Amino acid sequence: MAANGIVSGKSLIVSFGEMLIDFVPTVSGVSLAEAPGFVKAPGGAPANVAIAVARLGGKASFVGKLGDDEFGRMLADILKQNGVSDDGVLFDQGARTALAFVTLRADGEREFMFYRNPSADMLLKPEELNLDLIKSAKVFHYGSISLIVEPCRSAHLKAMEVAKEAGALLSYDPNLRLPLWPSADEARKQILSIWDKADIVKVSDVELEFLTGSDKVDDETAMKLWRPNFTLLLVTLGEKGSRYYTKKFHGAVDAFHVNTVDTTGAGDSFVGALLCKIVHDPSILQDESKLREVLTFANACGAITTTKKGAIPALPTEADAFALISGA
Repeated sequence: MAANGIVSGKSLIVSFGEMLIDFVPTVSGVSLAEAPGFVKAPGGAPANVAIAVARLGGKASFVGKLGDDEFGRMLADILKQNGVSDDGVLFDQGARTALAFVTLRADGEREFMFYRNPSADMLLKPEELNLDLIKSAKVFHYGSISLIVEPCRSAHLKAMEVAKEAGALLSYDPNLRLPLWPSADEARKQILSIWDKADIVKVSDVELEFLTGSDKVDDETAMKLWRPNFTLLLVTLGEKGSRYYTKKFHGAVDAFHVNTVDTTGAGDSFVGALLCKIVHDPSILQDESKLREVLTFANACGAITTTKKGAIPALPTEADAFALISGA
């Protein structure tokens, strides 16, 4: 940390967007109405990515707004406890921290019900951004939930622009949550409205189908999402691993097979692992053998995250990932 409190050095990964509390049923495979009780699980994809980076030994900072309430203060403490700088965190006096009730189906997949009308994260204004922090990022990572409403949308666009001008790599994981959007068409339109600004984009197989309107998850469909300025496009396929596309090469990397309990945070863990490696060695993006090695590591991190309930407690250390890789 620099003397002024801002994390310094050009290995910093800044993650922008929402942090919230997931309420997860104590029993899997039941509806929200049938759940006998719920456990608090801190979450929000950009915050998960920041903590994933820190857990792997990287430098991470989170930029976003929380409610000035017990849950908001708890989330800020969780960032700090996990080694993530909170120099970009703000508190809103007038709005609550966002909550989500999550149904865990028997197969570990999730359904969501959100409480955010409006929640503090939606009220972040462009003039409240910590621009010095954003300018110090080597990688600036974001999702699409922060694009849904103003003023957060303008803050998101401003932060992206400032990071890009300062020379950061822009990393985008749309992290589609359809219940939060006014309509599917609006979600598709807004998610794609900033598509060509990114350097690295990661989508899931479900997001690939949603954004392209295709029912196929193949190279041809993935290439519909490719843009000339991209450095790397990734498609994650759950238990089938991941696919990668660059200007010069493309291919697939197999998944690790584990006992899946809860898929929450697996994609965020994957992204955090990838960014952690790229920030220290950008040549990975031009070298296929290096990239495959890094994606194997990222797949291992994603797999480990599915073996426990909740995202943050399940995020692995580097030693956890290497143990899975060497044991495979």
